Amino acid sequence: MAGSSLLTLLDDIATILDDVSVLTKVAAKKTSGVLGDDLALNAQQVIGVKADRELPIVWAVCKGSLINKVILVPLALIISVFMPSLITPLLMVGGAYLCFEGFEKVWHVIFHSKEDDKKHDDQHREHLAMTPEKMLEMEKDKIKGAVRTDFILSAEIIAITLGTVQESSLTFQAAVLSGIALLMTVGVYGFVALIVKLDDMGLYLVTNANGSTVKTGFGNGLLKFAPKLMKFLSVAGTAAMFLVGGGIFHHGLPWLHHLSESFASNVWINTLFDAIVGVAVGFICFLVVTGVQKIRGQPQAA
Repeated sequence: MAGSSLLTLLDDIATILDDVSVLTKVAAKKTSGVLGDDLALNAQQVIGVKADRELPIVWAVCKGSLINKVILVPLALIISVFMPSLITPLLMVGGAYLCFEGFEKVWHVIFHSKEDDKKHDDQHREHLAMTPEKMLEMEKDKIKGAVRTDFILSAEIIAITLGTVQESSLTFQAAVLSGIALLMTVGVYGFVALIVKLDDMGLYLVTNANGSTVKTGFGNGLLKFAPKLMKFLSVAGTAAMFLVGGGIFHHGLPWLHHLSESFASNVWINTLFDAIVGVAVGFICFLVVTGVQKIRGQPQAA
């Protein structure tokens, strides 16, 4: 009997873990739209920093991200238990923010000026010429800014995940939210560490090739690939923000959902519909934000 009970318990645990794994995969898929932007943003935080300080900065931001998750996961569970009606509005807010940020990036790419590029280059040169004390101060500012950005992106990820598992038990919600929080933090910052070191790896291979054409070729390939990867992540992240944000509004607003059902049921058409909704929401949010900034006399979003 004892053996039978133990096997039953193990079977129940395995079933629970399997269900949690499935829900975690679903939640991870839905939050993937935030990740491309998260990767690009965090990798950009170390631009202008000396090579030997890149990984310490990434690690510092990673620790800040873990603290953010420790705050956000219990908060999400409290909302799920005591204020479940807030889940959909929170998802809408997160979706609107995603769409706004995506539209803001597209707007900047289309309308940025040569003066903006020159200003960016000048700032980069100033960073390289800084004294160690000034560089340390700049690092602290970068870390604080990155952790603040991470808090917003983490809140979006947690909100989307909570919306995915809101019909499940509190135990399942806690398991999936914790799993996603840990997975996203380790995955994102591990990959960020790899991205920011790609060019260093390439440079090391080239300078230590010792006549090896394989090392030289692979090193040069990494040096060319690193900036292209950053650009790809930025573009893919922006596109995913429109898709995820538009999808949240698509499924959260009944009239939009009914409108989409009037079209042929096709995954590509639905994806295009989500993208159009995302761009439209982003445009509206951009107009509102820039309008408020004009009224307040603040610099416009760019």
